[in-house]
Amino acid sequence: MRAIQVTAFGGPEVLSPAELPDPAPGPGQVVVALAAADVIFLDTLLRSGWGQDFFPRTLPYVPGGGGAGVVVQTGDGVDPAWIGRRVVVQTSTGYAERVAAHVEEILPVPDGLAIEAAAALVHDGVTALRLDQLGTPRKREWVLVSAAAGGAGSLLVQLAVNAGARVVAAASTDAKLALARQLGAEIAVDYTRPGWIDQVREATGGGVALVYDGAGGPTGTATLDTVADGGRLVTYGTADGLATPDPDSAAGRGIRIFAPLLDGPPDRQTVRELLGLALERTTRGRMHPVIGATYPLERAAAAHRALAMRTTVGKSLLLVGNQSGLPNSPSMP
Repeated sequence: MRAIQVTAFGGPEVLSPAELPDPAPGPGQVVVALAAADVIFLDTLLRSGWGQDFFPRTLPYVPGGGGAGVVVQTGDGVDPAWIGRRVVVQTSTGYAERVAAHVEEILPVPDGLAIEAAAALVHDGVTALRLDQLGTPRKREWVLVSAAAGGAGSLLVQLAVNAGARVVAAASTDAKLALARQLGAEIAVDYTRPGWIDQVREATGGGVALVYDGAGGPTGTATLDTVADGGRLVTYGTADGLATPDPDSAAGRGIRIFAPLLDGPPDRQTVRELLGLALERTTRGRMHPVIGATYPLERAAAAHRALAMRTTVGKSLLLVGNQSGLPNSPSMP
C-alpha cells in the first residue's frame, strides 16, 4: 500500500512516500481502506520530535491519527457485517491507504454525510465538543474564539453561535476573519496587530465571559486580559507552545482556567461519545466542518508546510482513495 513515513524527526521534508505491506487485522480489529486522512497541527509537532514523553514515536512511523473510509477486512471476533461499511476511525496512524484499528476505534458514517466531512470531524469534532462542554457558552454572553478559522476553532464559533452567545473571532488574516464572520461571529479582530486586546475589551463593554484559546503561546497567554472578572478561559492551542496565563492573576479576578491538554487525551469511550455526537450534529446540519484544503497523500509535506505557515483556512485533509477531490478553498455551509 501507499503510505507516508517519518524516517527522521525534522521539518516537512522528512515526510517520505513509501510502499508498505498491507496491514492485517488482529483479533478484535478491522482494516479500513481510507478515503480521506485527517491532518492536525499535532502531527507537525510530533514529526519534529516534540512530545515524546506524551506521544512516543519509534522511527520510522506512519503519521496521522485516522480518517474515514470503508472497512475491507475483519479479524477474529469481529462481525463480518462491518465489511463494506463507511466508517470513521481514530487510531495511532493515518497517512496510508489502509489502517488497522480496534473495532472500538471505528464508528459508522451516517447516511447522507460526505466521507470528507466525516474525516474532518475525527479529531476536531471531538476537540470542539469537549471544549464546548468545558466552556458552556451561554445565551447573549460574549465569547472570544482565537484561531477562529482553524479546524476546531471554526466549529467552536458555530457551537457558541448556536448556543445564543455573541462571538468575537480572533485570527491572523483577512480571509480567516471573513470566514469567521460568515460562520456567525459578530466581531472579528486580527490578533497579530497591536492593540487587539483593547479592541476586544472596548467592543464587548469590558471583556468577554469566555475565551477559547486555540493559539497558545504568547497570544494565548495574552487572552487572559480579554476576560471579564468572573469569566472562563479554556486554552488548548499549541502552535507557539502552551499558553501560560498567570494563575494568581486569574484567581484574583475570579477567572477559571481550563487546560485540558494537561490532563492528557480523553479515554476511548469519551472519544466515541463525542465523535458520535459530532457526526450526528453534522448530519442534522447543526454543525459544519469547514474543509479549506485537500492534498493527495503524496503531498503530505505541503499540508504540513501550510499548517506551519498558518496559511490554511479551515480543515486540511489528505485524499487517499480514488476521490473526485474538493476545491482548495473554504467549503462553506
